Amino acid sequence: MIGFVLIAAVLIGFSMYNQPSEEQIQQQREQFVKDSLAAVKKKNEAKLAQEKQQKAEEAAKTDSSALFHEALTGAAKDVVLKNDKLELTLSTKGGAVKKAVIKGYTGHHAGAPDSKDLTLFDGDDQSLNFMLSAKEANIVTKDLFFTPSQQSDSTVTLTAQAGEGKSLVMNYRLGKDYMLHMSLQANGMSGLFAPNTSQMDIDWQARCRQQERGFTFENRYATLTYKEKDAGTDYLSETSEKRDEKIEEALDWVAFKDQFFSSIMIAKNDFASNSLMTSVPQEKGSGYLKDFEAKMKTFFDPTGKTPSEFEFYFGPNDFQVLQSVEQESTFGKDLALQKLVYLGWPIVRWINRFFTIYVFDWLTKLGIPMGIVLILITLLLKVITFPLVKKSYMSSAKMRVLKPRLNEATKQYDKPEDAMQKQQAMMQEYAKYGVSPMAGCLPMLIQMPIWIAMFNFVPNAIQLRGQSFLWIDDLSTYDPIVEWSTNIWGIGDHLSLTCILFCVSNVLYSIMTMRQQKDQMVGQQAEQMKMMQWMMYLMPVMFFFMFNDYSSGLNFYYFISLFFSAAIMWTLRKTTDDEKLLAILDARYKENKNNPKKMSGLAARLQAMQEQQAEMQRKREELERKRKGLGK
Repeated sequence: MIGFVLIAAVLIGFSMYNQPSEEQIQQQREQFVKDSLAAVKKKNEAKLAQEKQQKAEEAAKTDSSALFHEALTGAAKDVVLKNDKLELTLSTKGGAVKKAVIKGYTGHHAGAPDSKDLTLFDGDDQSLNFMLSAKEANIVTKDLFFTPSQQSDSTVTLTAQAGEGKSLVMNYRLGKDYMLHMSLQANGMSGLFAPNTSQMDIDWQARCRQQERGFTFENRYATLTYKEKDAGTDYLSETSEKRDEKIEEALDWVAFKDQFFSSIMIAKNDFASNSLMTSVPQEKGSGYLKDFEAKMKTFFDPTGKTPSEFEFYFGPNDFQVLQSVEQESTFGKDLALQKLVYLGWPIVRWINRFFTIYVFDWLTKLGIPMGIVLILITLLLKVITFPLVKKSYMSSAKMRVLKPRLNEATKQYDKPEDAMQKQQAMMQEYAKYGVSPMAGCLPMLIQMPIWIAMFNFVPNAIQLRGQSFLWIDDLSTYDPIVEWSTNIWGIGDHLSLTCILFCVSNVLYSIMTMRQQKDQMVGQQAEQMKMMQWMMYLMPVMFFFMFNDYSSGLNFYYFISLFFSAAIMWTLRKTTDDEKLLAILDARYKENKNNPKKMSGLAARLQAMQEQQAEMQRKREELERKRKGLGK
């Protein structure tokens, strides 16, 4: 009770102490009135400015002497350009592409039924606006109505009249596949611009559609990507929100990219430095992955002698297609559009670039089902790496058959403090038998880039999109056996069967390899192995949470790869004669007993480090004994 009373007293006393005086209250009232009046005044001024702007725009539309007075009114019409692979719809209002349909790819936009062709964007999903700063007014192309002429299936000229002898002209030409060529030119308008005018502003916006089943997985590959002039490519974060991110370097092109398709804008005279890029992730279920925007500047000649030229790519993220389309460019640049297909870090990229892609394309052209293609690629990789795998296995087998001999030779070092001496004795014994304990590690490490290469290649392989195999409907996305509406952290809203198969096979393969390694471990190594095996068992569990959203094609590849690896290990184990191998090692031991061969490579460095550590330990113990002797 006393405590409550004291607390109440403190609170009441503090509130009374901080209560403002009558003078302070009056000042607060006056300040509130001033702020309110200022806010009302500011609101009225903004309203008047808006009304003034609207009146000016209306006057411009009715004033026959105003710039583009004829082009500010009209009715929007559609102009269609098409070939065997692409159909583009341009609007006469704004003169930009408002719809892109990619032929030959099944469209299954979220919330819409599947369609024969894929709609990359439509209507308000994408907009492109060119802005020119004239002396008396800004010219904004999205507000202008263009008149089409010289129209065919692949070409059209769009003209916006600015007055007598003055016009803004856009010329479009669709290539044989996915490349659209475009130029913008001002005719008879040089006097309307300041003498130093040499650039125009571009505002390009797009809502990136969800085109695939797996929102989370597809969203990882949806990025605003750009290529710096005379340099490499870069992109905004695929996970975090970025608004008006300044890019200080000049750019060759900008791409709005999703997992399998891209819209790319290329400038002949570069996009100037300090472009502003925006990428805003969208919510799952919205039907969209991200909102993109690029605010850029590029070359503009107000005299009309030299047009501003652009090229657009609306098509698939196919490595070979992007390479071939680049050859159609008339700008003479090294565009490196194929960088939109991410193939991994340098070593991994070389594997995919010069091996995986060519083998994959060759097998695909044979008309083989994609699931079989993945199996054949796995078999081919296993054949290539078999010599390394066999070498690794034989090194393990040698250590396994030597384990009793090593235990006997090092039994005098069973005390914990003799661990270093025991390790050195083991290395010496290995040298006498001509066995390197490190020989089995390097070949296995060499195989890791192949696993990583496939990790980067399969999710980006558009050839897998929509391809079924066995129970899998689409190898490019997950294959759910169970789905639910609520999102569970770490799992999502489904269970992928190929992911479960991969993780289970990983556990079984880990058990097999751990048993094999356990048979060859001696002394302290065996104790360390007990701790390591739990990590090996937990890893497949971690893989489940990582790969449940990944494509079934990738999980299927890993499952098949582990199956073949287990089959190879089982075959090698059954075909290895331990007695014969031990006899060979014993013969080598007799040869090297009196003149042991020195180890080389990593094993030699490891032995040297152990000897150095032992020498340091001996010196520390000697100093400790001397210190204790002086203390006494």
